[in-house]
Amino acid sequence: MDNVLLPSLVERFIKHLEAQGKSSFTIIAYKKDLEQFIGYLTSKEVQDIKEVKKDQINGFIEKLITENYTKKSASRKLNSIRTFFRYLKQEGIIDQNPSLDVSHPKYIQSPPRIFTKLEYRALRDFAKEDARTYALVEILLQTGMKIGELANLRTTDINGSTIHIRNYGQTPGRDVPLNKAVKKSIEEYLKKRPESKEDRLFITRTGHSLLIRNIRQIISRCFREIGVKDATVNDLRNTFIAHQLRQGVPVEYIAQLVGHKRLSSTERFLNLVKEEVQKKQGLGEL
Repeated sequence: MDNVLLPSLVERFIKHLEAQGKSSFTIIAYKKDLEQFIGYLTSKEVQDIKEVKKDQINGFIEKLITENYTKKSASRKLNSIRTFFRYLKQEGIIDQNPSLDVSHPKYIQSPPRIFTKLEYRALRDFAKEDARTYALVEILLQTGMKIGELANLRTTDINGSTIHIRNYGQTPGRDVPLNKAVKKSIEEYLKKRPESKEDRLFITRTGHSLLIRNIRQIISRCFREIGVKDATVNDLRNTFIAHQLRQGVPVEYIAQLVGHKRLSSTERFLNLVKEEVQKKQGLGEL
């Protein structure tokens, strides 16, 4: 295959990801990273994929860091490039994967953010002003599910004292038990849920599906209103995991609840929780 233009290869790669059932969030992230990389290559007058070498990829990563991208962000973009080149090699478009010779920028991974008792209580108190917001917060805080899994919930996924979480990207589907607080929040929301043909559990005021970005906006507004800084929706998941560990729930079971494929993903919270216990800064009852 001679002189194949890079943009067309990216489009092929994106279609490949879609065929694999990757989440829209993942696909958009890959596309943005690769379009940015292609823009850099174009500025260096590189248009043929076979002309791309280690030096160009290194140059792109270095440029990101000089433009004040974090090393973690630059490292993620390198992962996108590596996955792209791996696909091209599998397809026989290139013979060698030059990205494998490029080192990740070294950075210290910050520990997961876990809400204090004051923070999550303030969040819940504020969220109670709106039934939908409160149900969103309670589900995230009491089940540890991802925001994409939350947006994907159907009304039929609520079954008594359990909630069915559907497959989402690489995260497997699973059933998670519901405690009284989250069950009540869902029941109260369903009483006020607008009439809609949409089967998604969470919908807008006009009856359309509540999208990931809508949920993120709602939760981010809650953080702003209660004065919690540098927080993300994923921190609710972190808080759930930490709380379960402090309650003595086995690591293997927690990993199953949150859909961790690797036990090490759950275990990284253990030291953090031990430190909190030593400092006597417990999470208390959720």
